[in-house]
Amino acid sequence: MNDTLLGFFIAVTTFAVLLQAGIMVGLYLAVRKSTARMEALATEVRSKALPAMETVQSLLVELRPKIDIVSVNVQESSALIRDQLGRIDAALTDTLDRARLQVIRADELLTRTMDKVEETSEVVHKTVLSPLRQVNGLMAAISTGVEAFFSDKKRPPRNGAGVPQDEMFI
Repeated sequence: MNDTLLGFFIAVTTFAVLLQAGIMVGLYLAVRKSTARMEALATEVRSKALPAMETVQSLLVELRPKIDIVSVNVQESSALIRDQLGRIDAALTDTLDRARLQVIRADELLTRTMDKVEETSEVVHKTVLSPLRQVNGLMAAISTGVEAFFSDKKRPPRNGAGVPQDEMFI
């Protein structure tokens, strides 16, 4: 039994070692096949992508100075624009302040002028028109008195409307 058991274990071990050897050969063949594919792919990448990369790199090398110049120009232009906008802002602020002051002065001038016009119209009314009305009323009274004094016929009495009373109720 010991010999059969020993033979059995030796057979199982041999089988396991052969199985391992087969797996290792299979792995070797798969890795070799993958390596061949990877080398073909690397060759294809070198033949197609590297020239494009070299073209892009040479293009970047050629354009780099131009891009630097454009960048510097943009920075200088933005600084100049910022300065000019500051000056424009200061000028507009000054202009608006002056315009505001002129509007205030014009408003005060107009207010004073309107006050003087009102005062002048009151003075004219008090000094010219009121006495003129009084003189006009006095002249009308004198004219009526002279007319009544020199008139030959007697006038019929007048009511408030200046129409004889008999003619009022027609």
